[in-house]
Amino acid sequence: MTTVAISGLPVATVINAADIVPFVQSGTTKSISKTLLFTSPAMVTPVLGTVTSGNISACTSTSMVMVTPVIGAATGTSLSTTGNQVITGTGKQGYATGSGGVVTQLTNKGTAVTLDKTNGQITMDGIILNAATIVSFTLTNNTIEAGDVIIINHISGGTLGAYTFNASTAAGSATISVRNATAGNLTETPVLRFAVIKVVSA
Repeated sequence: MTTVAISGLPVATVINAADIVPFVQSGTTKSISKTLLFTSPAMVTPVLGTVTSGNISACTSTSMVMVTPVIGAATGTSLSTTGNQVITGTGKQGYATGSGGVVTQLTNKGTAVTLDKTNGQITMDGIILNAATIVSFTLTNNTIEAGDVIIINHISGGTLGAYTFNASTAAGSATISVRNATAGNLTETPVLRFAVIKVVSA
């Protein structure tokens, strides 16, 4: 018997045919030849390499560490999730600079305005609005779909808290109703900020 070393494998003992004693039974001779025996086989850690063109070769790793992925700038047209979107820091969820716009109402408080933006600012006309009186005007806006919700706030121009607002939406427009909630007539130019929110019923 001889001992040999095979590259990449544990040391092995080779039994040569000449070293085997034949086993004889009923006149028949049977022999075993060139049997390769391994003692104490060991697992070898594969060596992997650098990643090139999607393939892994010749790279060594002793421990696997999970790293939180860094997500870059969004380049698609929409984001759809089935779970909650949670902000844990001081960041805000809303519209970015460039997505809004401004428009000024002409003639009177019932005159329609057009602003094809998801959010923006409307400066209403300064004609008198009598006490406890409601006036409505149309906001033509191609970002609005039927069933959407419009958030409206009075941010400046006139008496804050003196008006109430409501909006009903249709495909491509919204009807905005403004009520003078005070006991006196108001001749002011309320400045409104609005944001369109997508809402569905099912």
